[in-house]
Amino acid sequence: MTEHQFGTWAAIAIHDTSSVVGAGAAYGEEALKVATTIKLTRALWIIPMAFATSFIFKSKGQKISIPWFIFFFILAMIANTYLLNGVPQLGAAINGIARKTLTITMFFIGASLSLDVLRSVGVKPLIQGVLLWVVISLSTLAYIYFI
Repeated sequence: MTEHQFGTWAAIAIHDTSSVVGAGAAYGEEALKVATTIKLTRALWIIPMAFATSFIFKSKGQKISIPWFIFFFILAMIANTYLLNGVPQLGAAINGIARKTLTITMFFIGASLSLDVLRSVGVKPLIQGVLLWVVISLSTLAYIYFI
């Protein structure tokens, strides 16, 4: 598989952006560039899709409610592009804080799961998640490999 194919596959099949970057970097420089570009392009589609779905699915007479995270997402993009570009130390500090905060957040999310919760929900959602992961991985791999 070429690095371009792997980068495309990783960007499509892997959910987490940081995992896409890690997988692309592990495979090669070209894979990293392709994977990152495709994944971030997909992420940027959040903005127009959120606005479009707000207009499409609103009820008559209902005021459109735009999620606040969209504005923060746009603000973060602008800040990263124009404000932090000239100050690499500040960008690195924010990135470090963000990584630590994400790690703590993931720990708290993971810690809320217990055997009791899994017993009450059952094993079916876990099996469904694993099966979806396998199907998405294999189908996107086949698509990328044979194109």
